[in-house]
Amino acid sequence: MEKIVEQGLLYDFYGELLTEHQKSIYEAAVYEDMSLTEIADEHGISKQGVHDLIKRCTKTLQSYEDKLHMIRRFEAIKFSAEELLKVSNSADMSGDELRKITGEISSRIIEELT
Repeated sequence: MEKIVEQGLLYDFYGELLTEHQKSIYEAAVYEDMSLTEIADEHGISKQGVHDLIKRCTKTLQSYEDKLHMIRRFEAIKFSAEELLKVSNSADMSGDELRKITGEISSRIIEELT
C-alpha cells in the first residue's frame, strides 16, 4: 500500500511532466487500480510494455523528486503547520511562551518556502 501512496504523491507533484500516453497508463495503474493486462488491452500494447512504462515513469518521477525535493518540502511544511495548529490550540501556555514557540515554527515554515 505504501508504494501506491508514494507513486500517487510523485504523480501529484510531477505528473504533468509526463507525456499524455505515460499519464494515461500511469493513472490507470495507480489511480484506477487496473491490472497490467487490462491496461495493455485498453492501450493496444503488451503487458510487459505496460510494466516497463510504469517502472520507467516511476523512476523518472522519483528523479524529479531527488532533484527538486518538492514532496519532502511539502511534508515538512505540513508537519510544521500541524504542529503550529496544536500549539495554537493549547491553553496551557502563557502569551510569551506561545509567541516564542509559534515564532520558531513559523520560521521553519518560512525557511522551507525559501
